[in-house]
Amino acid sequence: MSTEQPRSTGQARPTPGALLICRAGPESVAPVARLLREDMLLAPAGDEWSVLVPEGGPWLDGDEPVDRVLTGWATALAVGAPWPVLALWWDADRAGYTLASGFRRPVGYIWLANGTPAGEDEAMHTFAARLGLDPVLDVQSLDGLTRPDSAADARARMRGLIAVLARAGVTLPDGLVPGEGTDSLQAAARDQPHIRLIEWSGWRDAFRAELDAVEGSRLGPWLPWAGGPKSRPLALAQVVVGLPLTVWALRHRSAGWAAAGALLLVDGALGLAYSVVRPLD
Repeated sequence: MSTEQPRSTGQARPTPGALLICRAGPESVAPVARLLREDMLLAPAGDEWSVLVPEGGPWLDGDEPVDRVLTGWATALAVGAPWPVLALWWDADRAGYTLASGFRRPVGYIWLANGTPAGEDEAMHTFAARLGLDPVLDVQSLDGLTRPDSAADARARMRGLIAVLARAGVTLPDGLVPGEGTDSLQAAARDQPHIRLIEWSGWRDAFRAELDAVEGSRLGPWLPWAGGPKSRPLALAQVVVGLPLTVWALRHRSAGWAAAGALLLVDGALGLAYSVVRPLD
C-alpha cells in the first residue's frame, strides 16, 4: 500500500497578477501609460526603470486571459518608443513574460505552474539580445530557466528571471513579488514612497499630456523623431497599423490589443498634427 499522503485540497489556487516593467523613468512612462485606459500604480524600479501595477480589470472582471491583455499593453507602450517594455504575468496554470520593443514582433516565454518550460529556447536568446544583457553570464542563467528542474515551480522561474534583470539595473519595490495576486500587488505598491496613480481622464487630457511632453523634450519620450524628417512617415505607419488592429481587437473583445491599436492611432494622429503645426525650422 502506498504511504504517500494526498495533497491538500484546501490550498487556494493562485490568482492572476501582472507587472509592466519599462526601461524608462516614471516621467516618460506616465503620459503614455495613461492612454491604456486602465488605472495603474507607477513606481521607480531602479535607475532608468519603472514598474506599472495594473488594477487588472480585464482579467478579473472579464473572460480575457491575463497573458493576452499584458501582451497587448506591452506592445502599446513600446510602439514608437525608444525604450522596451517587459510584461510579467501569471495565473493558476502558467506564468511567463512578453518583451515588446518598437514595431518588432514581441518575444516571450511560458512556464507551467509546476515550472515545466513551455517555450522556445531561442526566445531567451532574443530576449537577452534586445535588452543588451551579458551574452555569457546572463544568457547562461536564462538558459538554466529553460531546462527541467523538479525543484523549481513557476514562481521560482520568475524569481530567476528577476535575478537576471537585477544585473541590468531592475530593482522591484518591496512587496512586488511575481506570483502574488493583483490585490496584493496593488496593496504593496501603495506602500511605496514615490508611487503615483495613473488614471484615465479622457482623450483630450491624454492628448494634451502627450503634446506637452513632446514640447518639453523636443524629441519626446515615445515620439523619437517628433519634428524631424522621419516624423511624418512614422506617424502615418502608426495610423495604418493601428486602425485595423483596433477593429480586430474590438471584434474579438481584446482589451489589451484594443489599447495597443488605440495608442497607435493616437500617437500617429499626434505625430501627423505635430509635423503640420510644428514644421522644421
